[in-house]
Amino acid sequence: MDIDKRQFLKIMGISGALWLGSRLAGGLSSIFGIGDKLDKKALADAGLEISKTLPSVNALKAKQWAMAIDLRKFKTQEDYQRCIKVCDKIHNIPDIPTKQEIKWIWEEPYDAAFPEQHNEYIENQLKDKPVLILCNQCEFPPCVRVCPTGATFKRKDGIVMMDYHRCIGCRYCMAACPYGSRSFNFQDPRPFIKKIDPDYPTRTKGVVEKCDFCAERLDQGQMPACVEVSNGAIIFGDLKDPNSDIRKVLSENFSIRRKPELGTQPNVFYII
Repeated sequence: MDIDKRQFLKIMGISGALWLGSRLAGGLSSIFGIGDKLDKKALADAGLEISKTLPSVNALKAKQWAMAIDLRKFKTQEDYQRCIKVCDKIHNIPDIPTKQEIKWIWEEPYDAAFPEQHNEYIENQLKDKPVLILCNQCEFPPCVRVCPTGATFKRKDGIVMMDYHRCIGCRYCMAACPYGSRSFNFQDPRPFIKKIDPDYPTRTKGVVEKCDFCAERLDQGQMPACVEVSNGAIIFGDLKDPNSDIRKVLSENFSIRRKPELGTQPNVFYII
């Protein structure tokens, strides 16, 4: 059968791609143990660190994960620090004592967290109340829309995720986020981690990171770490399930969200 030059080049291109793919697969298999037992140390040495497991059969599932933070139950500084420290520990968040700090969950004064709620006659207990801040996991996340590489993406369960290997450090997502919930690694963060948790990937210089509702724990059937240590002050669940704990809490208490006028529909609620 006769073929013209264009068809011939097309066939050769496909054949070459298939051959290269097979060679790469074989090389990766021999180096990293893919197809047999994944060699995490080899991956880490190559700068390709990954989390330890795939989703479990016991993974927690939801149509829309959401969080309610009951500020009334945060009585002492230890109540706040307990949530912050456990997040920092399990997610390998570096302790960089400069303006280049990396934050997933942290404290802000009430006035800074809710500037639209501020007035000079606000209750004294709220005026001086610290507020836990984290990614709002918006229903309409502007960070996802502006990311040019797909490094920022939204899961089916509503969690806005980061693919650190796709992030090119353009910081468009940081400019688009109206909540200041993202941090940029201006330097290698690993020297600033006191004790690296091997169960969660470390990041590298030049990438953005943020809270992801402990997606890796949800995939293993566990609740977010901050929820577990909050002594009931943080409620987590499926916002679309009318029988969930979070729906019950929100229906029985007055709650507010950060900058609701922007239309991003945050999925972090604050009970005051």
